[in-house]
Amino acid sequence: MDLEVTDAVTPLWRASQAFRLITLVYAVSYQVASMGYYSNARLSWFFVALMAVWTGLSASLLSRTAMPRWKIVLADQLVVIGLMASTRLVADYDWYSTHQTLPTTLWATNAVISAAILFGPRGGVGSGVLLSVVSAVVRDQVDLDLWTDATAPVLLSVGLALGLASNTARRAHAELERAARLAAITEERERLARQVHDGVLQVLALVRRRGSEIGGVGAELADLAGEQEVALRMLISEQREPSRLDSDQVDLRSLLRLRGSTTVSVSAPPDPVLVDRIVAEEISAVVATALSNVEMHAGEGARAYVLLEDVDDEIIVSIRDDGRGIAPGRLAAAEAEGRMGVSKSILGRVAAIGGTALLETDVDAGTEWEIRVPKGKP
Repeated sequence: MDLEVTDAVTPLWRASQAFRLITLVYAVSYQVASMGYYSNARLSWFFVALMAVWTGLSASLLSRTAMPRWKIVLADQLVVIGLMASTRLVADYDWYSTHQTLPTTLWATNAVISAAILFGPRGGVGSGVLLSVVSAVVRDQVDLDLWTDATAPVLLSVGLALGLASNTARRAHAELERAARLAAITEERERLARQVHDGVLQVLALVRRRGSEIGGVGAELADLAGEQEVALRMLISEQREPSRLDSDQVDLRSLLRLRGSTTVSVSAPPDPVLVDRIVAEEISAVVATALSNVEMHAGEGARAYVLLEDVDDEIIVSIRDDGRGIAPGRLAAAEAEGRMGVSKSILGRVAAIGGTALLETDVDAGTEWEIRVPKGKP
């Protein structure tokens, strides 16, 4: 077993071993009360001593997480079966056919509990069935009245209940570990985001501002710095969305609404727009790039409008602004100069997820992107 599963059920193992010691006390008291009816009382005490030794040894071994527990659990089944069979060596038919076997039903339950904790409900029920059959065979009670005896119902009920409890503990432990890992990842991302914001982003913003003031070559440098600033801000924004790691599908509305501001209006359907997580991330990044271009190039006072539509198996996202627009040939010239904001961050991303992007623009007429993407996985 791996460490995660072992840690999850460690409390159950400890509780079961405490129960094992308690049931030994009951078994010894049953031995004291019954030894007068045995045909071989001295031999019965030997088997009780063996029971006591195995109780202590198994409790010690099963409490150690590094031990291969399946071997101990298997040995547990064999020891219990052997002690049950020994009943015929210490008592006659009239006794063993109407009473519990030598180790008592309560002590034999420990083997069922161990199997249930280790293997879940199937293992617990399987062990319960096995020991119930052995008990019936030893006591010569294999008939239609088998279920009138409490042995089988007790063993099967314990096996099922403890098996379900062990599975629940494993699932809860896995969820807790996943939440802890997610919290650690989120904290580390926030720390890195703060460092980037306090250092690199501030430098890029300064270069963009001063370069625009200088003009000429400085303006080109300012544009490049601005593109890198947008890319870094977009990356930080994406990394601050850890909840998107928890599911294969994401409500795209929540991601786009994060882009809303005093100059950006976001409209979306009233119902969730669930898409594949990768598709949602790429669409969000495309919208972020388009809005950054509006902020940098559309002119002072320009407003942007984002519209999300859910049409059958297709997602349509429109990003429109009322800015100065783009002159004919300007995008091709920018790409030739090595500025990849549109060609890579928008067209490249949309193509990678199997979508299409259409741009409508003209001087003093604003711009409008229409992004169409299928809902399925890229």
